[in-house]
Amino acid sequence: MEYRYIGRSGLRVSPVCMGTMTFGSQCDEKEAFKIMDRAYDAGVNFFDTAELYPVPPEEKLSGLTEEMVGRWLKTKPRESVILATKVAGAASGWFVPPIRHGYTACDRFHIERAIEGSLKRLGTDYIDLYQMHWPDSVVPIEETMRAFDALVQSGKVRYIGTSNDTARGTMKSLMVSKYETLARFESIQNNFSLLNRRDLTEIGALCREEKISLLPYSPLGGGVLSGKYNQSSVAQGRFSDYVNSPNRRQRLMAARFLNDKTLASTQEYLKIAHEAGFHPVTMAIAWSKQFDFVASTIIGATSVEQLEPSLAAMEVSLSQEVLQKLDEVHAKILYPMG
Repeated sequence: MEYRYIGRSGLRVSPVCMGTMTFGSQCDEKEAFKIMDRAYDAGVNFFDTAELYPVPPEEKLSGLTEEMVGRWLKTKPRESVILATKVAGAASGWFVPPIRHGYTACDRFHIERAIEGSLKRLGTDYIDLYQMHWPDSVVPIEETMRAFDALVQSGKVRYIGTSNDTARGTMKSLMVSKYETLARFESIQNNFSLLNRRDLTEIGALCREEKISLLPYSPLGGGVLSGKYNQSSVAQGRFSDYVNSPNRRQRLMAARFLNDKTLASTQEYLKIAHEAGFHPVTMAIAWSKQFDFVASTIIGATSVEQLEPSLAAMEVSLSQEVLQKLDEVHAKILYPMG
């Protein structure tokens, strides 16, 4: 298996990362342990969580998933796991994070308290990769980067990263780190899949130029690329609660990933996967991890059985013929030029 470095860091990670967003909501601790054990035994050394998980939250206060991951972590040698978590941030108004401090921002005060909470829940004295979950449009990036740098200097954090960020926002943080001689972001965790290729351009160029790594999440486009919405009722999928939700943002999210174009393109992707002898999940994740600026693709599961095709992608390299067919579908259905 090929292990890759994240940015310019010393973190060498497996080509897929075990995401934990659903642990504590869509699967219980017993099943979560089985999932993490299976991933670990398969060679996955990279595990990603966040202080606000699980999503959707089962409790008013977040942190349940970190506690579960922390209990599992005690069953393994700490140095054998690259552990990543996130400070919630203000989410640019996307939602109000259910954090115990109220409305959480990426200022010094909240970052200092967030790291202490995560360390306690995870049962460890350091985090390998500490990430800003969402950029903060109010707090100056200078304050945020100084707070992150202080955590690195204290030894509580080895490296830092960002998430849900733009090329402009990431570049601005990199410039602050450079000119103030601060720890810099080594990774950016963004939504990236066959249905959402926007990071192929600006973010991809930025990653190559600045030697930082993309950590794609939702490589299945919210589960759409698994083909389940093409084969069964929408009511049986994850977006069922979002399609007619009173929450406008949830309805927009469902519409973004579940529409005529995504379903039509997924139908074509399913045919390509079948012809090439791949499970559609395996093919979608293999596509995501192929790029030189990608260090590790974040996968998720609610059962060990569901995890298997994702793990299979670690050993899969798509042929140029398959890649060309996937690009043709994208150009014809999702992004027609004519």
